[in-house]
Amino acid sequence: MSRVIHTGQALVDVVVEVPDLPARGQNVMAASATDYAGGAVTVLVAAARFGADCVHAGAHGTGPHGDLVRAALEAEGIGVSAPPVADRDTGICVVMVEPSAERTFVTTLGAERRISVESLATSDPRAGDLVCVTGFSLVLGSTRDPLLAWLPTLDPDVVVVLDPGAAFAGLPEDVRAAMLAVTDVWSSNAEEAEHLLREVGAEAPEDLAALTTAIAPLLRGDAIAIVRDGPEGCAVHVAGETTDVPGFPQKPLDTNGAGDTHTGALLAEVAAGTPWVEGCRRANAAAAIKVTRRGPESAPTAAEVDDFLATAAEPQQ
Repeated sequence: MSRVIHTGQALVDVVVEVPDLPARGQNVMAASATDYAGGAVTVLVAAARFGADCVHAGAHGTGPHGDLVRAALEAEGIGVSAPPVADRDTGICVVMVEPSAERTFVTTLGAERRISVESLATSDPRAGDLVCVTGFSLVLGSTRDPLLAWLPTLDPDVVVVLDPGAAFAGLPEDVRAAMLAVTDVWSSNAEEAEHLLREVGAEAPEDLAALTTAIAPLLRGDAIAIVRDGPEGCAVHVAGETTDVPGFPQKPLDTNGAGDTHTGALLAEVAAGTPWVEGCRRANAAAAIKVTRRGPESAPTAAEVDDFLATAAEPQQ
């Protein structure tokens, strides 16, 4: 069975619920504050709960935050391939969640940014494995340079999956081009896809299927593109055809980690042999369940998605 390997940053999310964001220089009282293992961990937890064999190939620190990350991974049976960074703890991401479920982030830098070609290689990807890259790894040279040196050395049958994030479209053109040249699967939200197309001078269609179709030629070979549109679901371009896959709208409680849950669930399904379109339908259901739960570690299991799909109204095309 293919593995899901994530090269991205495993951080500690410090999630605070606020009534609204404070004005500059002012204060606001939070209703709660909770520490979770987040970042790459969210994708891996979702994939593991869908039965995938998962490995974290990124760096993690020595200290309480690194301990929290490793404990969260171990609890889900997720492997850690590289040894801890000896002299620095893992960083944090402060996530301010408003009653609307809108999120605002402040991120620090820590041990998660100290990777190398050698540390990445400890994950030993094999043909058929899915190797995940986040666009946020490409922002700083400490993670960008090792990644861009390592990815072209992988077996051509390793599947490289890019989750571009908000950062990708604004990267230097040569960095974007180097990453897209080794990308087999693109998975983003609609806004991220639109931003990239505008940056390369292409039209960004409003229609989700057309937007997804427009992304595919920017990738390596006969690549696959998935573009999400929140509760509306996603579109997937595979084997020259683009399919709209409707979502399952819910009243959101916490949208933090919904996109990562979708990615993890989808990759686990594909690793198990599920076709991409059906995998997207199940990933849409996983994300719909996740937004009704608090915290980035609240991805559902495959069995919970089975139950959800058995009782959910069939979404409208």
